[in-house]
Amino acid sequence: MLAKLTWEYLRTRLWEVLAVVVLQTMAAIASLNLPDLNARIIDEGVALGDTDHIWRLGAVMLAVTLGQSVATAVAVFLGSRMAMGLGAWLRHRVFTHTQDFSAQDVHEFGAPSLVTRATNDVQQIQMVVLMTFLIMIQAPIMGVGGVVMALRQDSHLSLLLVVVVPVLALVVGLIMGRLAPLFQVQQTRIDAMNTVLREELSGIRVIRAFVRQPLIRARYRDANDQLRQVALRIGTLFALIFPAVTVIISLSNIGVLWYGGHSIENGESQIGALFAFINYLGLIFMAVMMAAMMFIMVPRANVSAIRIAAVLDHDVSVRGPGRPAPAPEGRWTFALRDVSLRYPGAEDPVLDGVSLEFAPGTTTGVIGSTGSGKTTLVNLIPRLMDPTGGSVTANGVPTTELDPAELRRHIAMVPQRAYLFSGTIASTVSGVPDPDQAQRERVIRALEGAQAMEFVSDLNQGIDASVEAGGTNFSGGQRQRLTIARALYRSADLFVFDDSFSALDYSTDARLRIALPAYTEGAATLIVAQRVATIRHADCIVVLDDGRIVGRGTHAELMGSCPTYREIVASQMSEEEAA
Repeated sequence: MLAKLTWEYLRTRLWEVLAVVVLQTMAAIASLNLPDLNARIIDEGVALGDTDHIWRLGAVMLAVTLGQSVATAVAVFLGSRMAMGLGAWLRHRVFTHTQDFSAQDVHEFGAPSLVTRATNDVQQIQMVVLMTFLIMIQAPIMGVGGVVMALRQDSHLSLLLVVVVPVLALVVGLIMGRLAPLFQVQQTRIDAMNTVLREELSGIRVIRAFVRQPLIRARYRDANDQLRQVALRIGTLFALIFPAVTVIISLSNIGVLWYGGHSIENGESQIGALFAFINYLGLIFMAVMMAAMMFIMVPRANVSAIRIAAVLDHDVSVRGPGRPAPAPEGRWTFALRDVSLRYPGAEDPVLDGVSLEFAPGTTTGVIGSTGSGKTTLVNLIPRLMDPTGGSVTANGVPTTELDPAELRRHIAMVPQRAYLFSGTIASTVSGVPDPDQAQRERVIRALEGAQAMEFVSDLNQGIDASVEAGGTNFSGGQRQRLTIARALYRSADLFVFDDSFSALDYSTDARLRIALPAYTEGAATLIVAQRVATIRHADCIVVLDDGRIVGRGTHAELMGSCPTYREIVASQMSEEEAA
């Protein structure tokens, strides 16, 4: 999987890949020739006292070294550029593909795991590709070439290689076999750690409010200990491999010096050949160590490649049609026709037989207990998920036949959780990094409609005041009003407010609802709420219970015909207020 994933990008840089291979091959050949030249200088120059020969061979060695340095430098530059480009390409693909994920798709992987795959997993692949270009191309050339050149220097000493190289390969192979499965466990436990951290950071206020710090500490400690255990096992094997290889190399050098010394004493070998053989032995061991390093990194990177490929190959559950139907003209009227939705593996549907229509200029309120399916209903309209039964239509055209981007341009949605992007108030409301004067005027108008100008005007920089990621520098009510302003800034045929008034006080809630018709400009409005006061004046109120519509009508009609609605009203209002 690792080779398949990386080749998709590298084949677009084929000439650069070939250039790196050629340059690294040239550098390896140059490295293999340097010990031979050094041996010749000793045996043909120093031993015979031929100074001119020493200078000539020294100049050749200098030229070879210079060529090796240039080839290596260019290869490192090209290899690094391709590796970094591969990382950017993978992150872009993962990011853009996950942008098409529906709520079910995100839930299948989990947000923490998706973050890990787009960062840590991509980094593992990027590092392996970089090290491949830097050392792995040279490793087999250095290993095989070192053996050949060592045989040329002294065939008797080369018998040591028959014993040393297999022993070294056996030690490295045994350790690598233990490391490979541990990397899979490590990535899974990194996901678990990210999940714990994300939940604890996002729910820190709830944790403090319910004094759950001891439980959360224990939960974090358990996840951390599990990650530490596998990291220690990996670290232990890492710590074992290098001393083991060093011992083998040291024993080999002792054997070469002992045997080579006797050969020189007997006149069977020359001093230069002995030095060259030791150098070649070092090159062979270095090649084995480079291969071992790659064997350490490749299994982990392959695990990361499988995890990234799982995201990229995931079939998005909400997909645009191959040939979208023409967009309806004029105002769009959205409707749900006998809609049902059942999550995979669930016994009961979340929604069952829901039929609604949102005509232009009308306000529809939806109310129900927690878990009654209100947010699921809202998510069906802009195709954040698709129903398992029935259909959602726009001017009679099923939304599954429309381009999702075109569909969502006609819907202005305020989600249940108020979230603001970093920047300024003007940029987060308009969605434009640097809005012009006309856009700034629209921002001010949207803020007025959302009843947000009363606190924005008090800020030193007004609409140019900074907004931190998530809007954490504003209170909950201020964030909600800014997200409402972001929706009112748009021109849409349907405005959806998913429990968007819950953080507002009653007076601000009332002023905002009274002002809404002037800012929605004749569009349909859907308000999902838990407070009766928010939707009691709606043209039509829909009461949901266990995913089914149990009541439909105005406030007065429901008070007389819907027991569920009366129970909700009785829990929030006195008899005088409800009348």
